[in-house]
Order: sequence, then structure tokens, then C-alpha cells
Amino acid sequence: TDYNQLGFNLRSNLFQGGPLESRSLMKDSYTPDVIQRTVRDPKNWHGRRTDALGKWHRKIAQSINVQKALEDKYG
Repeated sequence: TDYNQLGFNLRSNLFQGGPLESRSLMKDSYTPDVIQRTVRDPKNWHGRRTDALGKWHRKIAQSINVQKALEDKYG
């Protein structure tokens, strides 16, 4: 009986996934013209500037990506 219950639980769709249509609080809160007029500055993101440690991590990630690309291309 335990085996049958386990099989039933595995066959049933317990994890149905996320919703098919995602909703954003910003899109729900503001009219479309406000969202279109926004200016996105990657250096000043929500009032926070990228510090030296963030820049260092970005450079390391870029260098790892370059190394992987070179290994893929030249072996």
C-alpha cells in the first residue's frame, strides 16, 4: 500500500509551475506613459552606485567568459 501511495503522489501534478502570465507591481501602479518616459541609468540603479567591489566582480566575470570563449574556439 505504501508503494501504491508513493506512485499516486509521484503521478499527480503537485508542482504545477508558475502562472502563465506574470504581473509587475510597477506596471500595475503606473500608467504606460510614465514607464515609457523613465530613463534607465545602469551606473545609478535605484539611487545606488556601483562600488569598486561590484566593478571588480564584473571584470572577473567578463574575464572568465572570455577565457571560456577562447577555450571553445581554440581548444
